[in-house]
Amino acid sequence: MRRVLGVFGLLLLWEGLSASGLVNPLYAPPPHEVLLTLWGFLASGEAWPHLQATFSAALLGLFWGILLGGALGLLAAFSSLVADLLEPVMLLLNAIPRVILAPLFVIWLGIGLASKVALSLVLVAVLIFFAVYGGVRNVDPRLVERVRTLGGGSLWLLREVYLPSLAAWVLSSLKVAVGFAFTGAVVGEFVAASRGLGYLLSFAQSTYNAKLSLALIALIVLFVLFLFFLFERLERHLLRWRPQVGGQG
Repeated sequence: MRRVLGVFGLLLLWEGLSASGLVNPLYAPPPHEVLLTLWGFLASGEAWPHLQATFSAALLGLFWGILLGGALGLLAAFSSLVADLLEPVMLLLNAIPRVILAPLFVIWLGIGLASKVALSLVLVAVLIFFAVYGGVRNVDPRLVERVRTLGGGSLWLLREVYLPSLAAWVLSSLKVAVGFAFTGAVVGEFVAASRGLGYLLSFAQSTYNAKLSLALIALIVLFVLFLFFLFERLERHLLRWRPQVGGQG
């Protein structure tokens, strides 16, 4: 609730500064004008092909990035040979700003959906790889040894030891992964596209249309916050076995 009040307070301050003339509406139009622009954009029907392009690229990149990053992370965690091969590559990808790969993906895959999905996938896969890899490596080897001593097999270890550890690491990374997925989609469209919110942002920039730019940014933020809310609920449900910090005392 305090976060919501903080956002509303910031919007009211922004509105007041615009009304008083302290903020130039050409560069920072008041929130009510941004809201009207967003409503007109959605009501006109022109928004839906662009929304479909961006959300499809982001959600496909998120889905395949989680699968690929998770699979590679598991392989690296359980195989030292795979770890020796993958870890330097992932460290390199993690060290550089991965959005610089966008022009290369456009050259390889064209200006269509595939290049945006590829960029989102890479952004998400590297993050999930380290979450899964770290989650498995973080398991106490003494716990694994005790389970094996008591007769626990590989499947039992995976279900009762590794997956609970992975859940905490991966679920805490999912909200960041959502932001990365949309970053990949929008940046890819900004570089080269024929539709999408990134394409519209590029058009708004070229025409100095701050109202449209802010409306598009607000639309992306609202959808990402909705996904944050869903993943937070999922995290609370799956990790309900963890002791709560700051409980009653």
